[in-house]
Amino acid sequence: MSRGQFSTMALKGAYDVEHASSTSRIQHELWPLDGIDPKKARFPCCLIWTPLPVVSWLAPFIGHVGICREDGTILDFSGSNFVNVDFAFGAAARYFQLDREQCCFPPNLTGHACKHGYKHSEYGAAITWDDALQSSMRHFEHKTYNLFTCNCHSFVANCLNRLCYGGSMDWNMIDVAILILSKGHWIEWKSIVRSFLPFAIVLCLGVVLVGWPFLVGLFSFSLLLMGWFLLGTYCFKSMLEC
Repeated sequence: MSRGQFSTMALKGAYDVEHASSTSRIQHELWPLDGIDPKKARFPCCLIWTPLPVVSWLAPFIGHVGICREDGTILDFSGSNFVNVDFAFGAAARYFQLDREQCCFPPNLTGHACKHGYKHSEYGAAITWDDALQSSMRHFEHKTYNLFTCNCHSFVANCLNRLCYGGSMDWNMIDVAILILSKGHWIEWKSIVRSFLPFAIVLCLGVVLVGWPFLVGLFSFSLLLMGWFLLGTYCFKSMLEC
């Protein structure tokens, strides 16, 4: 065998190995997902939302969110140094399935599909969906939970940034809330009742027992909450964790 033939075979062998590795990686990333099954609480690659006790009774647009692994298992940051497996606050009420094709899973520093490259690697790029979620879990196992600065929305935003979902690494609490509230699907009509009935009862009781001042107070409470998160997210970014 001539030297030229040997070189050609070696190059072809290296290409086959690289191609096989690349194909295997892509097939793993886009492995077919099981269907969404609310009865078993399985929502593959979804964002999940449910109302919070007391807080959602006063402000129904505020709730608890989680993100799901490829097998549909729900992960949520529900307490200091603790990421819960399966939802901490009851059954999910809304879900929105994310598209894995909008994520960046780089095999190396030069294999980024997103525009961020080194910044993505430095932040914590992942080679699979579940790998990104696992990295965020390890990160938040050392975080102190705080409803106003570091909460479940922070955890989900961190996951989306590691995935570079939609080509963006600027995901924050407000983005996560808007995404699930604007595009989320109600699981069933009972979920709508469960989400809004307590607020309606509190509203009616407040008006009957206190009168219009109650409405002013409730509106002020909601306005203060929204103002805090908007200012913290866009004006004082160092105050909020993502």
